[in-house]
Amino acid sequence: MICFPSCKINLGLRITQKRADGFHALETVFFPISIKDALEIIIEPDANAAPITFTSSGLAINGDPSDNLCFKAYELLKKDYPTIPNIKMHLHKQIPMGAGLGGGSSDGAFTLVVLNQLFDLQIPEYKLMQYALTLGSDCPYFILNSPAYATSRGEILKPINVNLDGYTIIIVNPGIAISTKLAFSLITPKVPDSNLEVIICESVSTWKDNLINDFEEPIFNSFPELANIKETLYQKGAVYASMTGTGSTVYGIFPTSIIDTLDFNFPAHYFVATAS
Repeated sequence: MICFPSCKINLGLRITQKRADGFHALETVFFPISIKDALEIIIEPDANAAPITFTSSGLAINGDPSDNLCFKAYELLKKDYPTIPNIKMHLHKQIPMGAGLGGGSSDGAFTLVVLNQLFDLQIPEYKLMQYALTLGSDCPYFILNSPAYATSRGEILKPINVNLDGYTIIIVNPGIAISTKLAFSLITPKVPDSNLEVIICESVSTWKDNLINDFEEPIFNSFPELANIKETLYQKGAVYASMTGTGSTVYGIFPTSIIDTLDFNFPAHYFVATAS
């Protein structure tokens, strides 16, 4: 069985509180976009083989395969459903890693969905989301995988209507690895004066002054080239531009009517994306 894990951008990201459990409370809107990985899972015919054989292609994935969230997702379900057979899993990686796009989280969540379908486990959506939260704070979102207003750690999700018809999203990934731990260490949590759920329902033309990612200011101070990318996107005609997540990817939302006239010369990889 083959699936295509998508990624997301954050439309606004506010860090509102440091929780007693060590996690941070946040407020954001997750929005899926059309850059995708490819994941194939098949049954391993050799009963004497390892429970999971994991291979990958595309972008290089560093680290031991057993640390990959796809691998961990299989192990998580195998504990509760021991009759799941051995599998072969291949991941073709296209979504940049460590970039604020949630690609690894998406891969893990989609693995849960595919295993549930492939082996007819009949796990309901709410339970899949509980499994996904074990993998990571933003993994439950990819079970839903449609625009959502997120609170708490990011796992409390409320479907929301975000209409970007007529717009195209330019994703710029400068290839800079930003430590999530470092990013959070630079943040002072604060309850915002305005409600993100209200802001996101206003016209896209109003977002520039109101839709804020709390990580931008401290990260831009350390990596001014990211601020330059954002400014370039505005100069080229973006109606809204922002860093996504803790970075380092920056995106711009452009009227689709002008996309063919744009000439980008970024010293970085960029992608033309639409809503997933």
